Parts: sequence; C-alpha cells; structure tokens
Amino acid sequence: MHSSKTILTVAAPRSAILTLKMLGRRHSRKLFLTLLLVVAENVMYLLYPLLAGFAINAIISGRTWHAVLYAAMVFTMWAIGAARRSVDTRTFARIYAELAVPVIVAQRSENHSASTIAARVALSREFVDFFEKHLPVLITSLASMTGAAVMLMAIEFWTGAGCLAILLFFACFLPGFTRKNDALFGRLNNRLEKEVSFVSNANAASLGRHYGVLASLRIRLSDREACGYLAIGSVAALLFAVTIAVMSGRGGTDAGHIYSVMTYMWMFAMSLDDGPQLLEKYSQLKDIGRRVNTGSQ
Repeated sequence: MHSSKTILTVAAPRSAILTLKMLGRRHSRKLFLTLLLVVAENVMYLLYPLLAGFAINAIISGRTWHAVLYAAMVFTMWAIGAARRSVDTRTFARIYAELAVPVIVAQRSENHSASTIAARVALSREFVDFFEKHLPVLITSLASMTGAAVMLMAIEFWTGAGCLAILLFFACFLPGFTRKNDALFGRLNNRLEKEVSFVSNANAASLGRHYGVLASLRIRLSDREACGYLAIGSVAALLFAVTIAVMSGRGGTDAGHIYSVMTYMWMFAMSLDDGPQLLEKYSQLKDIGRRVNTGSQ
C-alpha cells in the first residue's frame, strides 16, 4: 500500500491508457487469472458449434456415446463460466477499493471542490469496470469475430471471406464514429462533474435545463449506438441470405455442416454487434482519463 505522502509526490497519469497500464501492473496476478479464465471460456465457446455439428451427425447416425460427449463440453463451458464469475467479484471489488483512496487524495491536492471530487471518484469506477466487464467482452468479441471467420473459411470459404470483407468495411468508419463519440462524452462528463453543485444551489429552472441537456446527450449517444446496430444487422442479414442461397443451390449438405455454418455466422454477427457499445466505452474512458488524477503510476 502507498502512503498518502507517497501518493502526492508521484506524477500522476492523466490519460486512460496510462491509468489502465498502472492498474494492470499493480494487479497483474489477479488480472492474469481472471483473463486466463476468459480465454478458456472463449476457446470452448469457439469450439462448440463445430462439436455440436458432429453431435448432430452422430445422433442421425445412431452413435449415442459420440453424441452424448457434447453434454460434457456443455458442462465444461458452464463450469469455467462459474469460476470466472466467482473470481471476478473478488478481484475487481478489491481493485476499486484500492483505487478510490488515491483518487480522492490526488483530487484534494489539486484543490478541487467536494462536488468535483465526488464525481471523479464515481467516474474512476469506470476504469475498474473496463477490466471487469468490457475487457472480457472485447476479448470475446475479437476472438469470436476472427475465430468464426477463420472457421467459416475452413468449412464454407466464401462466407468466411465475406466476414473479413465486412470487418474491413466497418473499419473505414471507425475514426469518424469515435471522434463524434469523444465530443459527446466530453460534454456529458462536464455536466456530471457539476451535478452536485447544481443539486445544492440551482433553482428549478436551472435544474430543468441541466437534466434536459443530460437527457439530450444520452439520447444522441443512444441513437448513434442504435444506428450502428442497424447497420450491422443489415450487413449480417445480407451475409445470411447469400450463404443460405448458396448452400440451398448446392444441395447435398449434411445437417451438422448446416448447423455449424449457421452458428458461426450468428457468432460473428453477435460479436460484431458489441462494436458500437465498446466504441462508446472507449470514448468514455478517454475523456475520464483526461479528467481523473489517480494519484499513482
């Protein structure tokens, strides 16, 4: 543990990347175990459509014991998931408890008001949430998108190639989408930092304007996320339509193969669907990193 004196004398990181690196170094062992379970969960998740396809073909062929092995894989997936959830709570509750104190001390040393300090302590929770919630989602999404595309290229080549083309298409829009999110989160967090002051001192009209602006900013962010979902859904529907038409026209495809292809396409689409939310979180953390002095490196 660092003393308050130590905390005040160390230059503090003032960006999201530096803060996340600091937390990663300080809690490397805890995070390694948690992320190892996330990776194991993703390996099982990536394999299950292929194994399910084998199980379907085994059922059709009457090979009972081969089919029943699928149940063992299902149990393994749930056991790993249960272990990860148990470890998550212990790890991240303790990380936040250790982060809150230096944040408060650092903000006091910069002579911020009590309302600003309270807002920034609440905002600092987002760094812990990144490791607890959003980093696993990011790992899962990247593993599922790339893994599904690779598996599809192995079992249905042109569908896998279509997945890669979709990723390149959306990558072209990332810089502009992220810049707009950055601007909206900057305005939103400016308001949130002043909220305690508004609640304490503002009249009814000012409070109405304050919460009206907050609502407007959140609605705009939500609308952008919804537009992203719609764009992803439209492209995913086209991918499904083309793949189904190709497999139907070709004929002679066994049930297990069809199931595997359809499931990997769903895996790809649902993982891509996480993109708008993850981009929002990235913009939010960038803005918080510029504001919050965590008091340590």
